[in-house]
Amino acid sequence: MRILAIETSCDETGAAVVEDGQRILSNVVASQAALHARFGGVFPEVASRQHVRTLYPVVQQALREAALRLAEVDALAVTRGPGLPGSLTVGVNFAKGLALATGLPLLGVHHLEAHIYAAWLRYEGQANRPEPEFPLIALIVSGGHTELVLMKGHLRYRRLGGTRDDAAGEAFDKVARLLGLTYPGGPAIQKAAEQGDPRAFAFPRPRLPNTWDFSFSGLKTAVLREVRRWQAKNKPLPVADLAASFQAAVVDVLVEKSLAAVREFHARSLIVAGGVAANRLLRTRIQQESPVPVHIPPLSLCTDNAAMVAAAAERRFAAGQRDGLDFDVMPTWSLSEVSLPEPAEEHEAA
Repeated sequence: MRILAIETSCDETGAAVVEDGQRILSNVVASQAALHARFGGVFPEVASRQHVRTLYPVVQQALREAALRLAEVDALAVTRGPGLPGSLTVGVNFAKGLALATGLPLLGVHHLEAHIYAAWLRYEGQANRPEPEFPLIALIVSGGHTELVLMKGHLRYRRLGGTRDDAAGEAFDKVARLLGLTYPGGPAIQKAAEQGDPRAFAFPRPRLPNTWDFSFSGLKTAVLREVRRWQAKNKPLPVADLAASFQAAVVDVLVEKSLAAVREFHARSLIVAGGVAANRLLRTRIQQESPVPVHIPPLSLCTDNAAMVAAAAERRFAAGQRDGLDFDVMPTWSLSEVSLPEPAEEHEAA
């Protein structure tokens, strides 16, 4: 089963071919990070136009690297949402055009579901890895999302909590701007933090008791106050210490909540996915402290890519999903809306 997938939910133009939902034959990503750096964040209209320019050559390259013709593909998949409306529309319309021209089945995929299924992927020639075991907890952390999800089986999701304000990646971007660092903020803060003391500033750890939700706006504000305090004294900002202290606070909250959910719901494994999953401190801490196996995709599969879309699509295809050419993008699509129902016996027991 070979699926050609397209990803254009934000500012990365991606196309990939994946076999049997796991083996990556190709995975091409055209990044727009340099294009948006001068804005300090993603400029939606610019992102959409860039997708129009790059999507066709990216798809061509994905097929070329997989050594396949379009006629040798079994199905098409595309990110339907959530994401930027304009960016999503470019990818969905391109995929519909391919489906119309070829007659191949088409599947619209949920972006967060795709991030989760990145944990099942491997590159061609790479040895098989142990698969995540159910029930599992998935922590999805990126520029637009911070979500904690319980999975009792494939395609079955229970959203435990999410951010009430800024996503973790968004907080990294905003704090990076405060510190005069480059965009994207996650890698810039990680690099600056290497030379800093994570205990230099006692930034708050917003824990929101009796809920699985997150909040990072207060932490961001605490950094802003500290920056202004140093500026008022006309002193150079201790950027490394501020970055290290901020990063430590974010990671503390993410690790604490995730491991508490693992224990509460008797999970057998933990998945950490999304762009922030590339953070070195988060990866190290959660792997060292988790009581169950942790599954984190390699760095190239943490940020937005089309291989993860194909991996999720293969599960959806096996479950019988086929989408017509009349579906629209869903910029605010909830993961719970795509969850398969619980088996009757399990629902009755609950």
